[in-house]
Amino acid sequence: MGRLSVNLCGTELDNPVIPASGTFGFGYEFAEIYDINCLGTFSFKGTTKEARFGNPTPRIAECTAGMINAVGLQNPGVEKVISEELPKLKKVFSKPVMANVSGFSVEDYAYTCEKLDAQEQVGWLEVNISCPNVHGGGMSFGTDPKAAAEVTSAVKKVTKKPIIVKLSPNVTDITAIAKACEDAGADGISLINTLLGMRIDLKTRKPVIANKMGGFSGPAVFPVALRMVYQVANTVKIPVIGMGGVSTAEDVIEMMLAGATAVEVGAANLINPTACKDIIDKLPEVMDKYSIANLRDITGGIK
Repeated sequence: MGRLSVNLCGTELDNPVIPASGTFGFGYEFAEIYDINCLGTFSFKGTTKEARFGNPTPRIAECTAGMINAVGLQNPGVEKVISEELPKLKKVFSKPVMANVSGFSVEDYAYTCEKLDAQEQVGWLEVNISCPNVHGGGMSFGTDPKAAAEVTSAVKKVTKKPIIVKLSPNVTDITAIAKACEDAGADGISLINTLLGMRIDLKTRKPVIANKMGGFSGPAVFPVALRMVYQVANTVKIPVIGMGGVSTAEDVIEMMLAGATAVEVGAANLINPTACKDIIDKLPEVMDKYSIANLRDITGGIK
């Protein structure tokens, strides 16, 4: 047990740093750049029951202190993830991986989660009820406590591995959603997904992405994410994974002080492919600077 190690829903992680879904593919692409076994784990690309092409292009645009995206859950579908993506991942990643799941109905979520739960490589299921970039699914479940609880309950009935429900910040009271998920059997909560945003190109007078609106992420959302992580961590008794604008070792420690057990890194991976490795390498130095002996001791340590 090292000084960077944490325990996430019963599984020891070498460190709390987790690349966020949608920013790290299925891992093996990044394995060509560095040894991804240095990570705590990672959350692979959002997976749905059926294959999805996603939204029309352009669907990613940079903006001040962040980016807007509306990729729309492009993925090959759960059957191909199991038959093609996971075997490739196994060659380069020896740790349990986090499976990120989205759906368009309660039945979709249950089907996909049951399939992935049976895979030896999968250690946790991150149930995404918060994607703002699809119509008729995703965030529609994450904005209502009853709907969030229904998805959580349905998934718990068909799985054995820990269920971590990923929440949307695009709500009035995120603690009500988190508590509903906990009461329905969630083993953990992850937050925040992207904020719904929009930019307009003054030259064309058109939105910068074809979907008009998309998920806003990057450093600008960090204070909002930190506030919500703090609120949720003080509402539920299950572990919280914090994310949203995290790009430095200092951000990771701040998230943990607010109540996070582990921390996901998203948009930073798209700017710097070695962002997560750099953060992990820097953590001991920052811990020493702030007299932190072990990371596992600082979760919820805000004074």
